[in-house]
Amino acid sequence: MIGLTLKHLRYFDSLARNKHFGRAAQCCGISQPALSMQIKELEAMMGAPLVERQARQIRLTGLGEDLLDRTRKILVEIGELNDLVRSAEGPLAGRLRLGVIPTVAPYLLPRIIKALSTKMPALELQPREAITSSLISDLLDSRLDTAIVALPVSETALQEFPLFEEDFLLLRPMAEAEKPVPSPQSLREMRLLLLAEGHCFRDQALSFCEMTTTEPRHWMEGSSLSTLVQMVGAGMGLTLIPEMAVQLETQSAPVSVARFAPPCPSRTIGMAWRKTNPLAEQLMEIGGLVRQVGQVKHDEVSPETG
Repeated sequence: MIGLTLKHLRYFDSLARNKHFGRAAQCCGISQPALSMQIKELEAMMGAPLVERQARQIRLTGLGEDLLDRTRKILVEIGELNDLVRSAEGPLAGRLRLGVIPTVAPYLLPRIIKALSTKMPALELQPREAITSSLISDLLDSRLDTAIVALPVSETALQEFPLFEEDFLLLRPMAEAEKPVPSPQSLREMRLLLLAEGHCFRDQALSFCEMTTTEPRHWMEGSSLSTLVQMVGAGMGLTLIPEMAVQLETQSAPVSVARFAPPCPSRTIGMAWRKTNPLAEQLMEIGGLVRQVGQVKHDEVSPETG
C-alpha cells in the first residue's frame, strides 16, 4: 500500500489501546492534531473509516478491528527483527524494556538497576510497573522485552525463568504481637486487608486462606502494600506481605511481623519473555544476575514463628 508507514501503524495501535485521541497522542509523544492527521491518512489509504469518533472515547469499526489484528502482528515481527539484529551484535546493549509487578518493583528494582549498570553498562533499562495481566499483554504484543512476575503465568507463548522463592509473612497491630499466630482457617474469620482486584498477590493470599471473592463478607482493600501496612498500623485489621517488602514497609508503622507455621505460604518470583524472542540467551544471562541480587535476605527481619 503506497504511503503506509510503521508510524501509521504504531499510532493506530496506540489509539486502539487508549481509546482516546488525547491519551494516545500523549503516549506517542506527539500532539493530538498530529495523531488525528495520521489516522485520517490511514483511513484514506484503507478507503473507509477505522474508528467511530464519540464524545469521550473512540470505538473501532469492523475494518478497524481487522486492521488492528494485522497491525499488532506486524509490530511484533518488527520488534523481533530488531531484537535479532541486537542479538547478533554480541553482548546485550541498548534499550531493555523490563516490566515488574507492584509487589516486587519497590523492593527489588533499585538493586536490579544498580547491578545491571555495573555488569552491563551499555544497557539502557526502561522499567515499567504494572499488574501481571497488563505485563503479559505487553509481552505478547512486543511492547516489553521481559517481565518480573509471580510464576506460573500459564501462557504457552512465554518462556518462564524462575528466580527465587519467598515466604509471605503476617502483619498485625503491635497490640496483638503476643497473640498466637492464626492458622489459615482462622484468618477467614478475621478482618483481612487485601490488595485490590487485579493484583496476583491478592489471589495468592486468598488461596492460602482458602477464601474466594464470592464469599459474603466485607473486603477491606488497598491500592498498595504501603497502604495495607499503614492500615494495619492504625488497627484496622491484619494482612499478608511478601518477605522482601518487610524491611522497607514496616519502618514507619507500629506493626508486628510473624511467620506462619510450616507449610508457610510462599510464591515463586521469575522472569518471562516470548519464546520467539531472539534475545532469549541474553535474557537468561540477565535473569541469572537478577537471581543473585533478588535472593530474599531472611535475616533482615526476625519474625516470631507460629
